[in-house]
Amino acid sequence: MSKVILVTGPAKSGKSEWAEHLATQTGKLVIYVATATVNKEDSEWLSRIEKHRQRRPKTWLTWEVPIQLVNTITTPQEGCLLIDSLGTWVANLLEQDQINWENTLQNLCSGLQDAEQDVILVAEEVGWGIVPAYPTGRTFRDRLGNLVRRIAAIADVVYLVAGGYVLNLTELGSPLPPHQE
Repeated sequence: MSKVILVTGPAKSGKSEWAEHLATQTGKLVIYVATATVNKEDSEWLSRIEKHRQRRPKTWLTWEVPIQLVNTITTPQEGCLLIDSLGTWVANLLEQDQINWENTLQNLCSGLQDAEQDVILVAEEVGWGIVPAYPTGRTFRDRLGNLVRRIAAIADVVYLVAGGYVLNLTELGSPLPPHQE
């Protein structure tokens, strides 16, 4: 039986490190699904990507999947998928209109419920600050927040990583009633 695990939290909190730890603990082949696109002109971005690469075991496979996440999840694989990160994936799809985004979101949630392998997802918490001043920023924040909430509702386990500490929200918290838009 496959498991869906969501790891969420703010920037530089240790989300990816915790997700990598969880993936290692499965004892299965890990397929690291990177949603970022490589921009060779952005040296700071390349440095971030390289730090993630260096931390991963050499036995892990890495797939770069900036858009087609649903296809990756719904195609049966041996092992465990570790998807890092949902925020980058949402940013890659900001050009979608609201109707297409809702369809993408529904397809992702359905794919996760039907997944034949373990799936660990890393997501950023971006809605804890001010409301962005620009429409694109508000769209990103709202879409990611809604996505995290919907995945949390179907996940087997939800972790919050903040300040280098891990909280199992599934054990400590109570889920809200189903979300109504």
